[in-house]
Amino acid sequence: MAIWEWLLDAALVLLALLLLYVVGLVLRRRLLGRHGGTFELAHRVDASRPGRGWALGVGRYADERLEWFRVFSLSPLPKSAWARAELEYHGRRQPDGDEQMALYPGHVVITCTGPRGAVELAMAPETVTGFQAWLEARPPGAEMPGGARS
Repeated sequence: MAIWEWLLDAALVLLALLLLYVVGLVLRRRLLGRHGGTFELAHRVDASRPGRGWALGVGRYADERLEWFRVFSLSPLPKSAWARAELEYHGRRQPDGDEQMALYPGHVVITCTGPRGAVELAMAPETVTGFQAWLEARPPGAEMPGGARS
């Protein structure tokens, strides 16, 4: 077998793997959406350097949790999840400098406090309204961050 035939076979195998990966991403996104609507949600996984550390993904409300899935992962499990009772909303801001290139277009950055400290998320402005309503819709008697009861 000539070298060009080996190269052609290798290129076809790589193309098939890439196609399977893309099909897997599409199927995963559809499966995630079956259990409730998903929305574009970026999460700052590393805040050690200003403007850096953002990862694109999708969010989904599941029971009393906000689940975050990486956009380019095939895993059906969320990479991070935050319980509604443990999150406290602090505000929103426009993306700064490098963040504008790292985030979805038109998204705003929101800051919350969770059990492990500060949580920065980026979502569309209309999604922030839904997020705030979800946070405020805690069941009666649920404990809010800081020990207060709703």
